[in-house]
Amino acid sequence: MATKLRLQRRGRKHYAFYQIVVADSRAPRDGKYIERIGSYNPNTNPATITLDFDRALYWLQVGAQPTDTVRNILSDEGVLMKKHLLGGVKKGAFTLEEAEKRFEDWKNKKLQTTHSQKSKIEEQQRADEKSRLEAEIEVNKAKAKEVAKKKAEQEAANAPAEEPATEEPTAKIEEPTTGAEEPKAEEPAKEESAE
Repeated sequence: MATKLRLQRRGRKHYAFYQIVVADSRAPRDGKYIERIGSYNPNTNPATITLDFDRALYWLQVGAQPTDTVRNILSDEGVLMKKHLLGGVKKGAFTLEEAEKRFEDWKNKKLQTTHSQKSKIEEQQRADEKSRLEAEIEVNKAKAKEVAKKKAEQEAANAPAEEPATEEPTAKIEEPTTGAEEPKAEEPAKEESAE
C-alpha cells in the first residue's frame, strides 16, 4: 500500500483550512485516512501550523511520500532536516549527539528568523493603523472646519432678521415702570373675576 502525507480540506467556503493526514494514495482527498498528524491554516499571517513532529518523522522514515505542499510544511517545521541528520547517523558520518546539536542550532536559527518576521509584520500593522488614524484625524478636522463655517454662515444670515426683534424687547424691559401702572394692571383682572 502506497501511503502519502497530504492535506485534507476542511472549513467553509472561501475560508479553507487543512488537516495533515497519512492516507492511502488511492483514497479520495477528503475520504478515509490512516492517521491525522497535524493541521495547516493559511488564513492567518503567518500561516498557523500544528504538527506531531515524532509521528511525521516516523511516517517519513517508513516510506510515506509527502505532497509538494506538505513537503514545504515539513521542511519549515524541521522534520526533513531531522530525517536527513538521522540518515547521516545511520551511515556513520557523525554521532547522534552531534546530530541533536546540529538540529538544535538549526531550530534556534529558524525561531529567530520567524520571530523577526513576526515582529516586522506587527510593526507594519502598527504603522498602518497609525497612518489610518492620522488620516482619519485630518478628515475629522476638515469636517469640523466645514461644519463651523456653515454654522457661521447660517448665524450671519439669521442675525439681521433677529436683531430688530431682539431690540424691541430690550427697549420694553429698559422702560421704567411706575407704581401707578401696576394697580391698573391688577384691576382689570378683578373686574373679569367679578363678572
